[in-house]
Amino acid sequence: MTRSTTDEAAAPQLPSPKERRRLREAKSLSEEQVAAAVGVTRATVRSWETGRTSPRGRKRALYAKLIAPDPEALATTAPAAAMTGPTPVPTAPETVPGSAAEAAAEPTPVPSAEPTSEPAPEAFPEAAPEVKAMMVVPEAATDADRNTGTDTEAEAVGERRLSPAEAFDELYARTAPGLVRQAYLLTGRRALARESVERAFQLAWHRWPEVAVDRDPAGWVRAAAYEYAMSPWHRLRRAHRHPDAPPTEPGKRALFDALLDLPPAYRRTLLLYDGVGLDLPETAAETEASTPAAAGRLMTARAAVAERLPELASAATPAEQSALLHDRLGGLARAEHVPVPQPARAVRTGSEDRARLWTRAAVTGVALLIAVTGLTLHTAPTHYEPPISPAERVGGVPPRGGPQKLTAQDLKLQKTLREQLAHGPERLIPQLR
Repeated sequence: MTRSTTDEAAAPQLPSPKERRRLREAKSLSEEQVAAAVGVTRATVRSWETGRTSPRGRKRALYAKLIAPDPEALATTAPAAAMTGPTPVPTAPETVPGSAAEAAAEPTPVPSAEPTSEPAPEAFPEAAPEVKAMMVVPEAATDADRNTGTDTEAEAVGERRLSPAEAFDELYARTAPGLVRQAYLLTGRRALARESVERAFQLAWHRWPEVAVDRDPAGWVRAAAYEYAMSPWHRLRRAHRHPDAPPTEPGKRALFDALLDLPPAYRRTLLLYDGVGLDLPETAAETEASTPAAAGRLMTARAAVAERLPELASAATPAEQSALLHDRLGGLARAEHVPVPQPARAVRTGSEDRARLWTRAAVTGVALLIAVTGLTLHTAPTHYEPPISPAERVGGVPPRGGPQKLTAQDLKLQKTLREQLAHGPERLIPQLR
């Protein structure tokens, strides 16, 4: 029996996987409690919050009701979320380029139909909601989705919808420069930082229908860029085997060396929390760790950095440490000259060329496999022929038997006897009648 489109439309809408986890932890619910209430296992709840699977039917309705925010809390936090986004940002005099803190500190720029080419410090899309409001709804969206949400917002401000290419270019212009600097702090390699961001945006353009409707498109691209930048396979490449030269200023050099000495997971957690400005649950979700594990990594990373920076160790409270570290990370990111990423059009073209290349390679591989299979079927024998055993030398056979060879004396005696029989004495020969 097939499911009707009416039932699918009546199913409750769920937030993004990261938002599901944030809502659950905001209500102080553990994975075991949610699993027991819905009637599934803990592993199933974790797969829902990581985006691998999604609940359906009755379990979907129970899960959506369980993590739904309270109306009072939603009404209280709605005005603040509309201005600064859902992520609390640590206060600091300077911010990491492309972080949510800097985007919230500055006034929201007026959106334009054409993408700008100047590097913008914003990289957290919740600080610039007009980008998502002007994105084109994918073809798979229903009529009800087209007439609600972002459509109403776009009509209210009198803005036209951007095409997919224009929306991508807008997101790229706002977030790419800041993400390159963040990737440089993560890897210590300028060329690898630029390559990671461009590869992440190529992947985003390849999956644009999915990224365009995501709650946090910039976070989606940031996670992809971080994953590519932290891949251990880059150690096998000669160009990225060693980090670039550190800064010449002693303070920035000490921070740079301290960051690179941290394990990759600890370095990423420190950069997301103290640099970008994510809260602890979102940092844990992006690093695919539990909230206590992310907190432990953050404390360990801060302690390791404090050994190199005496001023960080002298901070009285963790909030002061976070603000001071946020300031130092921002100064280090701004002081270094990182390469400017390619234009958005070049990135989109590269993504399309890469997809076309992989498609052709897959078609060529399938055609080659079919040709080899046909040749094998044509040349293969139709019946079984037992192989002929190779010749072998036979040993252990006894010599041939028989009379011995006559000597010269034996031959002489034989000749003499034959002659005597012919001319010897007469014998009695029976007479036959």
